[in-house]
Amino acid sequence: MAVIIKSVQAESYAEKKKISAGDCLISVNGNEINDVLDYRFYLNEKKLRLVLKGADGRMKVATVIKDEFEDIGLEFETYLMDKQQHCKNKCIFCFIDQLPKGLRESLYFKDDDSRLSFLFGNYITLTNMKDEDIDRIIKMHISPVNISVQTMNPELRVKMMLNPNAGSSLRYIEKLAKGGILLNTQLVLCPGINDGKELEYSLQKLGELYPQVQSIAAVPVGLSDHREGLYPLEPYTAQTAGEVIDIIDSFNKSFEEKNGEIIAYAADEFYLKAGREIPDEEYYNGFPQLENGVGMWALLESEFMQALDECETKEKCRRLTVVTGQAAYPLIKKLAQKAEEKINGLNVNVVCAKNRLFGEMITVSGLLCGKDIAFALEGENIGEELLIPPNSLRKEGDMFLDNMTVSELSEKLGVKVTANGVGGDDLLYAMIGG
Repeated sequence: MAVIIKSVQAESYAEKKKISAGDCLISVNGNEINDVLDYRFYLNEKKLRLVLKGADGRMKVATVIKDEFEDIGLEFETYLMDKQQHCKNKCIFCFIDQLPKGLRESLYFKDDDSRLSFLFGNYITLTNMKDEDIDRIIKMHISPVNISVQTMNPELRVKMMLNPNAGSSLRYIEKLAKGGILLNTQLVLCPGINDGKELEYSLQKLGELYPQVQSIAAVPVGLSDHREGLYPLEPYTAQTAGEVIDIIDSFNKSFEEKNGEIIAYAADEFYLKAGREIPDEEYYNGFPQLENGVGMWALLESEFMQALDECETKEKCRRLTVVTGQAAYPLIKKLAQKAEEKINGLNVNVVCAKNRLFGEMITVSGLLCGKDIAFALEGENIGEELLIPPNSLRKEGDMFLDNMTVSELSEKLGVKVTANGVGGDDLLYAMIGG
């Protein structure tokens, strides 16, 4: 398979070898190039022999001598160089199946692409992979790989993912581990289905693959108000959330006695639901599962308080509003009060926005929409600026899930709207205005 070159960087190795936009890259050092992983892997040589097909149909060869790992200046039609792999599962807990109609089309695409696991940290299920795909990961030493496991019980995994390959593909986890690939794993827990004894079993089996399995995250199923015709699932209660934490704590205690560290973590949402105190930052061993909402509370608080201790601002005449979701509201309120206590004249109004688009069982700030925020702020004295959660915006940073842009929200509210940054220190600096 040839991949089309979109552009060539000026003064790069490729330009000097007269490689042009529109050329097709066929191979590097005799290795066929099918996607970005092939390209990156085979590019890491000092001497490269590139075979290309020009836009005129003629074949040409370019030899490049460079430093190891140095880029040669090619950009391609798509980042992956081919189509993104679509998820073939029909998981009973899939959140995309719970989206309301009318959102932008890209939100309905179900990704299950192993290349994006390596490149961007996406979680994959392994169900659409073959032995040769696993062999390629091991050969290229693509590590770590993030795997959405759900359960280590093959029969139960088939029932939960409604894919006949879901059970047999579990063997790839052991194969990757034996191949020296580091793995971060995720268990999306559904009450009464894969928690309880099934959770104990999954923790045990994944723990046996330590140290290649370097972390296990337990995440509660997310349930929107748009589940018509879908598998009946119940939300976690304070009691059942506490039971999950207890199982993980029990596993970690035994595991730490044997291995000197813990690898299993319950998402922050379990602690909040159970009404239990969230562990401090030392508990999370470098936060390997932040993308799964594991340790975000502890890290944000630690970063904020450290920045506040180091802050030299003693006085600031400033009134603003910070909007957040139901889950993070108690923490953001607490941090705002700490900032007000230290900085005279700082007035931070913290507003909790309920999720009206997906439903009030969805409490994370990352799924707040522009209309949710606008509704929550009706009648509020916002002040000179509104700070919004950065994770509520798409990657480009300018649009909410409901297609409202930041500028449209700003115009509607008549106030400056700013994403407050990803860290606790960013949040403090945004509160005090730099």
